[in-house]
Amino acid sequence: MIKILKSDDLALTGYLYRRETGKKDISKNVAQIIDAVVKEGDQALIDLTEKFDKVQLTTAQLRVTEEEINQAYEEVDGQVLESLKLARDRIKKFHTRQRADSWFEPDDEGTVMGQMVRPLFRVGTYVPGGTASYPSSVLMNVVPAKVAGVEEVVMVTPPGKDGKINPYTLVAAREAGASEIYRVGGAQAIAALAHGTQTISPVDKITGPGNIFVTLAKQQVYGKVDIDMLAGPSEVLVIADSNANPTYAAADLLSQAEHDPLAASVLLTPDEKLAQQVQDELLTQLKELPRQDVAKRSLGDYGTIVITKDLNEAIDIANRFAPEHLELLVEDPFAWVGKVQNAGSIFMGPYAPEPVGDYLAGPNHVLPTGGTAKFYSGLNVDTFIKKSTVISFSKETLERLGDHVVRLAEVEGLEAHANAVRLRMREFNNERSQNSGVRSQNEKAKN
Repeated sequence: MIKILKSDDLALTGYLYRRETGKKDISKNVAQIIDAVVKEGDQALIDLTEKFDKVQLTTAQLRVTEEEINQAYEEVDGQVLESLKLARDRIKKFHTRQRADSWFEPDDEGTVMGQMVRPLFRVGTYVPGGTASYPSSVLMNVVPAKVAGVEEVVMVTPPGKDGKINPYTLVAAREAGASEIYRVGGAQAIAALAHGTQTISPVDKITGPGNIFVTLAKQQVYGKVDIDMLAGPSEVLVIADSNANPTYAAADLLSQAEHDPLAASVLLTPDEKLAQQVQDELLTQLKELPRQDVAKRSLGDYGTIVITKDLNEAIDIANRFAPEHLELLVEDPFAWVGKVQNAGSIFMGPYAPEPVGDYLAGPNHVLPTGGTAKFYSGLNVDTFIKKSTVISFSKETLERLGDHVVRLAEVEGLEAHANAVRLRMREFNNERSQNSGVRSQNEKAKN
């Protein structure tokens, strides 16, 4: 079961850095899968889907049809569809505020500096599937891309044992604005998005979470295409004071523990009584969970409760951990949030549990894990755009600044760089000399 440690316990370090296991062997298998897709295209997708998903497909069945999507609407619960639409609208509203505009700034000399913001043209998003359904992942990946202005959003997801895609996944894709859907998963789906096949055209960027095969495939195709991030097991870190509700704290820890045996659930509190109450409450709530075996393994291997000296120390530890999700279950969370340096998403107070962020608060739930929140942001509109700088020098500006460029190029030993500016400067000097001579002649003629 979950451990209780003191903040000065040396064992604590083990919970601040996630372990990596077995990646080398898996990487070799992933490389072979990618190579097969590059060489064989659609046939590799068909063969690998049969091998891994136990589903036999034809080339014509790779792409989900409009009829299948329309049928999905007949199968989903009307109230769930209403909730999906509400979530979509809230996600869209939040991400719309992130949009950046192109800008141009002229000066008095006629020089113009600026930046053009352009959306990527074609993006692929991976959605886990098979026996599970993750319509929330569909919304979180597709909606920001459409807000950014991406024209073609391609979704890939593995089929179930019956060869079909979960109807909630299909409905979410239609509501979010996906333009193409393919029933293919795993590393082979990532390879198809990156390199293309006879049926699937390649994309410019791949987003979305997946298992270790998907993550390593994204890592290996990076450079051929861009990717969003290399996501690892989910994490939640809860900071609680003596006023926190132990029932809430335990429930929020379990909301991550049930994800995956590798998920990390951490509680930091200066209150030893609260720590014990949360530990007891975890045992009580765990018994009621359908996925209690997964949650129990997660809490036993990666869960911990840490008794800190005070809330300041709790914040310091949290910044070292750099969690995917950070909950501030404290009396005045806004008094403490300014001290947070590293977190994917921050949840404030007792009525903003982490699951509201997973589904419909509005901010994205695709977040940095494994400490990468120290230097990386969650999925957002900027994920789907590119920025081109614009430079327009007037003649007067180059004449004024050209000598500085020449000097800097010369000190770096790049003579051609220097010469590209130097020859223009010489031309300017010649023009000045000629103009000066003409003026002198005109003045003599007047006299």
